[in-house]
Amino acid sequence: MPTSTVQLRNIPDTEAALGWVGGHTMVVDRPDGKAGGMGLGFNGGQLLALAIGGCLCNDLRYVAHEMGIALETIEVDVELELDGSPLIATRARMTVKATSSDPQADIGALIDRARRDSTVSNSIMRGFPVETVAAGTG
Repeated sequence: MPTSTVQLRNIPDTEAALGWVGGHTMVVDRPDGKAGGMGLGFNGGQLLALAIGGCLCNDLRYVAHEMGIALETIEVDVELELDGSPLIATRARMTVKATSSDPQADIGALIDRARRDSTVSNSIMRGFPVETVAAGTG
């Protein structure tokens, strides 16, 4: 069973965090002036929306390769609705556009199949446990 592991650590002289996997990094922060945030990176809701849309972008490429469709462009816009206290994501809506130089390419079928295969969207829709373990303090 595949496992993904990421690491995050605080960035000195800020209240932001740096996350990484291998050689890829991303800054996580709150908006400037909110709870010590400096607006240096993405907040959690933005990261969730990016995960949803980014996963679909990758799945569009996987499926296009399997279907023999050469994609020219991919456009994915994600609208994530948040509500409540604490805030939780209550709905995500993706608008997807893809083009191919092949006029016979079935872009609708491609998008539908990628949507059905999307790891992040399927995980969110089905739900999964999230465990938090305190690893020593001090």
